[in-house]
Amino acid sequence: MTVFFLPPLMKGLAMSAGLIVSIGAQNMFVLRQGLRRKHVGLIVLFCAACDSALVFAGVYGLGAMLALVPGLTVAFSLGGAAFLLWYAFGAFGRALRRSKLIISGAAPLSLGAAIAATAGFTLLNPHVYIDTVMLMGAVGSALPKREWPYFVLGAATFSFIWFAAIGFGARLLTPVFAQPIAWRALDAVTGLMMTALALGLLLELRP
Repeated sequence: MTVFFLPPLMKGLAMSAGLIVSIGAQNMFVLRQGLRRKHVGLIVLFCAACDSALVFAGVYGLGAMLALVPGLTVAFSLGGAAFLLWYAFGAFGRALRRSKLIISGAAPLSLGAAIAATAGFTLLNPHVYIDTVMLMGAVGSALPKREWPYFVLGAATFSFIWFAAIGFGARLLTPVFAQPIAWRALDAVTGLMMTALALGLLLELRP
């Protein structure tokens, strides 16, 4: 007997892989926390759970609502740009400090601050809604209704795998980031990336 759920499950997994695997603000933050080995498990779970919930919402109807209310996209863009610029300012400040930024000496984020930052990178990024709610929602909802749960399951599975890989796999890079210059370089790249992402969001609002 044909296992009918495999095609939609694999479609959800493959589409999630194509959209999530990129060097973005959220992934950079998860990588940094993985290098510091601080609250990694909860951050990985938070990111993957948010992605899964957004895909679920998209497949089951929220994508259509966002398409009808373009003002929501504008609001997410402005909020996301402000958050990214705030984080870029902090990253540039860390990169310019002369103090050592080795793992053992860096001031860690508290659990609340880490989750708040993760929520900002995840939920204040309008592209996450375009990718998960609108794009994946459109593809998933076009499938027969009995296949929707398997499409969502496939997307959720890859999301958990990806965030766990960059969060816990970052430990393999510990010898490299034992050098202060590596942390400063990472912060400089992070600041530039966050600034570019913020400007990109603002430019997309231009008529």
